[in-house]
Amino acid sequence: MVKILVAGFKGRMGNTTVKMVLEHTGFELAAVFDPRADEKNINEIAEFSQLDVPVYRSLAEIDCHAIDVWIDFTSPKAVFSNAKFALQHKISPVIGTTGLQDDQVAELKKIASETKTGGLIAPNFGISAVLLMQFAQQAAKYLPDVEIIEMHHDNKLDAPSGTAINTAKLIAEVRQEHYQGNPAETESLPGARGANYQGMRIHSVRLPGYVAHEQVLFGGPGEALTIRQDSFDRSSFMSGVAVAVSKITDQHKLLIGLENLL
Repeated sequence: MVKILVAGFKGRMGNTTVKMVLEHTGFELAAVFDPRADEKNINEIAEFSQLDVPVYRSLAEIDCHAIDVWIDFTSPKAVFSNAKFALQHKISPVIGTTGLQDDQVAELKKIASETKTGGLIAPNFGISAVLLMQFAQQAAKYLPDVEIIEMHHDNKLDAPSGTAINTAKLIAEVRQEHYQGNPAETESLPGARGANYQGMRIHSVRLPGYVAHEQVLFGGPGEALTIRQDSFDRSSFMSGVAVAVSKITDQHKLLIGLENLL
């Protein structure tokens, strides 16, 4: 049995993750963590009344010996300290929270290497999103003019999304940086052309009713290509989370992207 702590269990993704862990025959819910929690045990919540699982509200409280894997769906402000704590205590983090900076990822990789602890940072756990990123990288070899539109619910804290940034990074590996559009163009409204990543434009949409969606648009002489991915329900991410949890303790370093475990 893989003993799991779910961080951010009070949020929608965290709640969905708790239910996935409970339903998976190979997983054991060892603890949950959320500074916003008022409970001391998850059985104080009606839907989990039959369970006996401790609720932690600070990192200092956590019994690290009882945990193999740390699943993190928290916030951009908390994820770095959470992941650092997990790795320092040889707990394998599976991180779905976006917002980590490049220097923070580098530090986490160093700690994982020193402690020989496997971990995963996944911009997206949806299989369709992983495929979209791989397809986009292949398309960019032949159609280097590209823009990205990502669409999420209006409660998302960071923009652009981690998936959009990772898509751009993968494309940048096979595409020379260059300016797209008219060199003399002007924005009558600042930001109209979106964020600039090595000449690629990334646009973020935040609307109620959306969950997680991305389009990658390619243009060439006389032709265009659009690759689109849609996640309509948070349950769509759970198969990827389960794969990561099942395999991550066999690793000895920090990986970036679910594709490394598929």
